Amino acid sequence: MSGIKKSPEELKQIFEKYAAKEGDPDQLCKEELKLLIQAEFPQLLKGSTTLDALFQELDKNGDGEVSFEEFQALVKKIAQ
Repeated sequence: MSGIKKSPEELKQIFEKYAAKEGDPDQLCKEELKLLIQAEFPQLLKGSTTLDALFQELDKNGDGEVSFEEFQALVKKIAQ
């Protein structure tokens, strides 16, 4: 997948840019994740993957938000 290869620093900057929009600046809510994916990684929503499915997969601890660690796990998985 092209465009996914980003340095950890770039990923952190992208994450923080969207996480700061509302609520906890260290967590992405579903709306923030949607904006981030649509702007930075639109190829993730191709095919049968929906934002809801992606959010559920990322939100490992079920708190309704995605931490940077949870986000990083997704990026590592799709960058392979």
